[in-house]
Amino acid sequence: MVPSKLLSPTVTLLSTISLAFAQTWTSCDPTKRTDCPTDTALGLAHFFNFTSSTADDDIWNTTAGIVNYGDDGAEFTINAKGDAPTIQSKFYLFFGEVEVHLRAAPGVGVVSSVVLESDDLDEVDWELVGGNDTHAESNYFGKGNTTSYDRA
Repeated sequence: MVPSKLLSPTVTLLSTISLAFAQTWTSCDPTKRTDCPTDTALGLAHFFNFTSSTADDDIWNTTAGIVNYGDDGAEFTINAKGDAPTIQSKFYLFFGEVEVHLRAAPGVGVVSSVVLESDDLDEVDWELVGGNDTHAESNYFGKGNTTSYDRA
């Protein structure tokens, strides 16, 4: 693995997510409110390796489900319909490059994804749909406008 430099306004790592539950959100949209808190930025280059350590609680939130850590990295296990184990960073990226090594879930109907998203819901995501090991999809949205999904 090559150390990551960084990209985009925020990073949300969603893995093995059911499409019905993979909704994006923001706790404070600065295009609709003027009292949003300032965002903490991640400075310099960082390398997060979940095969040798767990997600540091000072840097990552487990926002849904249970994430286990082992020799293969972070494991996002789905035990029942609707499970959507998710980790989300507590930092923002203002520019740079992101590199992710991800093993997609094999289950039909299960989506493994990496999402970069800002507070005003600008979004770029990469999705690997279980049951299809030959294609990846990507989407981009501006200001939360998800009226068109035909850019995959």
